Amino acid sequence: MGIFSRIFKVAQAESHSVVDKLENPIKMTEQGIRDLKLDLQGAMKSLAEVKASAIRMKKDGTAQKSLSTDYERKAMALLQRAQSGDLDGGEADRLATEALSRKEEADKRAREYLTNYENQQKMADQLQSKVNKLKQAIGKYENELITLKARAKTAESMKKINKQMASIDSSSTVAMLERMKEKVNEEESLAEAYGELGDAGASVDEEIDKALEGAKAEEVSDSLAALKAKMGLNAGGEKA
Repeated sequence: MGIFSRIFKVAQAESHSVVDKLENPIKMTEQGIRDLKLDLQGAMKSLAEVKASAIRMKKDGTAQKSLSTDYERKAMALLQRAQSGDLDGGEADRLATEALSRKEEADKRAREYLTNYENQQKMADQLQSKVNKLKQAIGKYENELITLKARAKTAESMKKINKQMASIDSSSTVAMLERMKEKVNEEESLAEAYGELGDAGASVDEEIDKALEGAKAEEVSDSLAALKAKMGLNAGGEKA
């Protein structure tokens, strides 16, 4: 029964106490179940043998009871034949006595067989009860093994996640994010500054062009007046 208590303790162990060594308890449990199944096979074989022996003893006891009844019937037939004169009385008594003696022997053997049958049947019943309990235990441990494997898988996953979380340096992560934030702010400010410079450059060019446009208009007007003077035209376009 040591195997039962060992498997029971393994199945009842808390996951946090076996996280680092879960493979061994699982293998131990699997081996324990295999051992139990071998025990079950042996118990089933013994049960079959005991039941076969009980059946045989019962049949032998029944056969001896039938033989006893037959000897008694023969003894009665011998006495009847003597009474009817078909058989010598002395011979009938001798043979009837022999038949009754064999009847008693058959009765004795019948009692022995049936007594042994009852004992074997009791043993068979006890073995059957143990076999039933062993079957139930195997089914229970197989279910617990399924649960243990599931818990092992979950515990291993949780261990990996917790290990990864524990390896994260929150302070350095925050510092890195702050540096990234500063860098982004710098880039955004620089981009805005370049934009303002572009806008400022465009305004100066426009002012220059506007100023030049006024000068060009005056030059054109002066040229037109000179041309008219050369042609002898007055301001209205007629000859002086």
